[in-house]
Amino acid sequence: MKTGFFAQPHPPYRRANYGFAYQWLEEVGRLAALLAQVEALRAADPDHRYLATLDDVQQCSYTSGHASMDDRLYLDSPAGMDWDDPAQEAAWNLQALQHRALQLRQAQNPSSWAAVCGSLSTSPDDIAALVAANRSQDALLDDVVYIQRLPLASDDPLIAGQPNGYFSADWDSFQNHAIHQHLAQQHGYQLFAMGASWMALARAEPPNAAQAQALVRDLRLLYATGDEELLAHPGWQALPVLLQSQRSLVLGYTEDMADRWE
Repeated sequence: MKTGFFAQPHPPYRRANYGFAYQWLEEVGRLAALLAQVEALRAADPDHRYLATLDDVQQCSYTSGHASMDDRLYLDSPAGMDWDDPAQEAAWNLQALQHRALQLRQAQNPSSWAAVCGSLSTSPDDIAALVAANRSQDALLDDVVYIQRLPLASDDPLIAGQPNGYFSADWDSFQNHAIHQHLAQQHGYQLFAMGASWMALARAEPPNAAQAQALVRDLRLLYATGDEELLAHPGWQALPVLLQSQRSLVLGYTEDMADRWE
């Protein structure tokens, strides 16, 4: 794995819409290696939080930029701002990040999870793609991965640093945050990578059989509520076995997940 920092002179990659881009990685190879890198950064720097990209890094930048324009997240820049002044741009990025975190945090409520369940249009092929993605998680890594170093408090929503869920048929940033919050509270999974179509979470240890079954019951509600065919999909029987062998969990949040997996 090759790594470098955006603070170095003439980095080979643009920050794009990643305002707090800190490190880039090439040839990561395994999602477990990316998780280890994120966790090492967190352990060495507890004053910041770290979030990686997933799947297509450029498409993720594009959709994240647009997702940030959501009226509930957007904060207009001050009049007369000089975008060529790095200090002004850095101050503005921080202010916008804090605004998004506040908006997401204030939107939290116990009913958010229930409201998200069944709200994404899914097909049997999408459920099969969800299982396949968790069987082959490494396939979700792009050739280059960015890691952001976010000045967020421990109770701030991590997705504030990389909001996503832009297209109208996808789960938006608030719905994705509700999912992250529920999976953290009920199953011990924390977000560590956010992509244009997929997101990755991890827990301290792989779940045991009972924990994996409980998680899949919730995922079944999340993706299949209201659809008897999807609720009976055989993939729900295969998924708990997969999850017991790994700490990480990947979830699609866009329409036509099967197409995005291919």
